[in-house]
Amino acid sequence: MKVTKRVLMRSVLGAAAAAAMAGFGGAAWAQGAPVKIGLLATLEGPFAAGGADGMRGAELALIQRGGSVAGRKIEIIKGSSNANPDVAVNATRKLVEQDKVEIMVGPLSGSEGIAVKNYSKTQPGVTFINGGSGAQATTLVDPSPNFFRFNTEGAQWMVGLGKAAIDKGYKRVMVIAEDYAFPYSQVQGFMAEFCRLGGKVPVKAWVPLGGKDYASTIARIPKDVDALLVVLGGADAVNFLNQYEAAGGDKPMMGGSITVSQDVLNYRGKRRDSLVGTIAAGPVADAFDGADWKAFVADYKKNFPVDKGGFPSPSLFAFVYYVNMKAALDGLAAVNGDLSGGQLKYREALSKLELKGPTGTVKLDGNRQAIGTTFVTEVVKDAKGDLSTKVLRKVDNVEQLLGIPKDQFKVGSRDEPNCP
Repeated sequence: MKVTKRVLMRSVLGAAAAAAMAGFGGAAWAQGAPVKIGLLATLEGPFAAGGADGMRGAELALIQRGGSVAGRKIEIIKGSSNANPDVAVNATRKLVEQDKVEIMVGPLSGSEGIAVKNYSKTQPGVTFINGGSGAQATTLVDPSPNFFRFNTEGAQWMVGLGKAAIDKGYKRVMVIAEDYAFPYSQVQGFMAEFCRLGGKVPVKAWVPLGGKDYASTIARIPKDVDALLVVLGGADAVNFLNQYEAAGGDKPMMGGSITVSQDVLNYRGKRRDSLVGTIAAGPVADAFDGADWKAFVADYKKNFPVDKGGFPSPSLFAFVYYVNMKAALDGLAAVNGDLSGGQLKYREALSKLELKGPTGTVKLDGNRQAIGTTFVTEVVKDAKGDLSTKVLRKVDNVEQLLGIPKDQFKVGSRDEPNCP
């Protein structure tokens, strides 16, 4: 079925639980009415493949609980956006105001997250938990008391890459990134460290989200830069890589977190093989050998094999949606399914939650923003021809201010930081 932004799909995970509800009626209701959770991801636009995998990650968290928490079935009502903030808010509004969801999980893209955060302030009776969006400003600027983010964000994901670049001899770097809030955060996270260590960024090329022609950007690449930092995701990354290869581009590349996610690494194209050796950073590393990560990957592959639409390993989007949905359900379990009293007990439980995730324990700061783990990685090719990321460095307990004093910290933008 083709999914559009106007299509909302209902699914109740746990066929056995559904059958029990149908068979026993009042007895099942006595355990508690179903909990409605809205689930929003980008199922259209440049991040459609990532959005679909985000849905898989969220569904996996539900599958692991058998479709219910504290005797209450979980009813998922899905919505689609296309990385446009207005579309994301409209889809969220429908889920909240018409479908009457009690908990909202989403959205995926950075500027969408800021817009949905702002909308959440108008709906104090609903708890909003991020899906995958990673713009700094979602939680760092004018935070909402009922919006929680259990994934670290774009700047946190880039910690360590600046030093890795210097260590490889990349002293002058050109940035090529999409022109919206999430890439601003990624570039800020990279440059804060890179510039401090003496690196220079003489050119930043901000390109439109969903752009298809990168000829003018490629023409701007200076001969004297040592490498490119490419912060493009989904179809945008694929289009750029193909055009850069066709133009004979030969500069080494570093990747933003979404540029080396499985939805990009396993597209079929000539340029993809040249990604081997690319260093990057993000909240996941495909080859991480942690026991909880391995269990997560195995469960993902079991439920979403490649021949059923899954990737060889969970994408970044599957991971972050899994973490946020798991937090939503773990918080619900902590209050025994009780969402009464304006959900205040539930939100208190979320605020105090120390979430055991696939890459380690996640806890929230005072802005309800995750403190967690970042990996510096390198793209490698396995015997099957699949690309994945291996661990170069693991950095734990990364906070949103990146170790910078609060009075000196500036949120990433087109012009901040600047070290020409």
